[in-house]
Amino acid sequence: MITIGLTGWSDHASIQRTRDRRLEEYASHFPVVELDTSFYAIPSEKNISQWIEKTPAVFQFIPKAYSVLTLHKDFKENFSTMDEAFSAYKQAFRPMVEADKVTSFLFQFPPTFDCVKKHVNYLRYVRKQMGDWPISIEFRNQSWFSDTTTENTLQFLREYAFTHVVVDQPQTPNNSVPKIVETTHQPFSFVRLHGRNYEGWLGENVTDWRAERTLYNYSEEELLELKELVLELKNSLIMYVLFLITTLAVTLRLTPNNYSPYLV
Repeated sequence: MITIGLTGWSDHASIQRTRDRRLEEYASHFPVVELDTSFYAIPSEKNISQWIEKTPAVFQFIPKAYSVLTLHKDFKENFSTMDEAFSAYKQAFRPMVEADKVTSFLFQFPPTFDCVKKHVNYLRYVRKQMGDWPISIEFRNQSWFSDTTTENTLQFLREYAFTHVVVDQPQTPNNSVPKIVETTHQPFSFVRLHGRNYEGWLGENVTDWRAERTLYNYSEEELLELKELVLELKNSLIMYVLFLITTLAVTLRLTPNNYSPYLV
């Protein structure tokens, strides 16, 4: 089964009409969403309860790991120890996990997180802290997928029950990884489509890289190419394909009443 969703539910005007019902309206079109806000701050218990209540029982969230947990920020700003940071994050999301509304927690590591012993050990630490909760891993440093490291990386992800995130993105020098089409943890695969805005990802002469790097609209030819990528993962029982781009056209083409035939 292929499940398609978007990142966040607040910026898709083509499928939303009422400001205070954006999540409900998003959930009437898509069965899954990437929860991006949890990267910037651990959500409150009240917010998480509301998100659970506002969505159908079968609706799924893919929360991003808090930036402290992915080493984008120093834990010392808000916590005494890293253990404390993990505990706070897990405490916040426990109701969502218990409600069976979490597909996976997305740990997206920064470009500085390279393939060295201390970072391999940190991944072991992440698994220990998160217990048996589902985790997906996205790297942004090419050292994890070089000619000499790719197989070891994939085997490590399998050993620790991490889902490898297959990414489609521009191959920039300092913040990208190659497209490695592999499943490391059944029953599901995870594909994140970042678009192919090379200049936005490169970050040079860009005013707001967070907004501009996602400005992209996949062509029909590119969607056909992505279809082949998805078919390579067909042995997965469940596959999540998330579009992280911000264009009106792609949203219109992906809503259930107007699905692109090239992915489903």
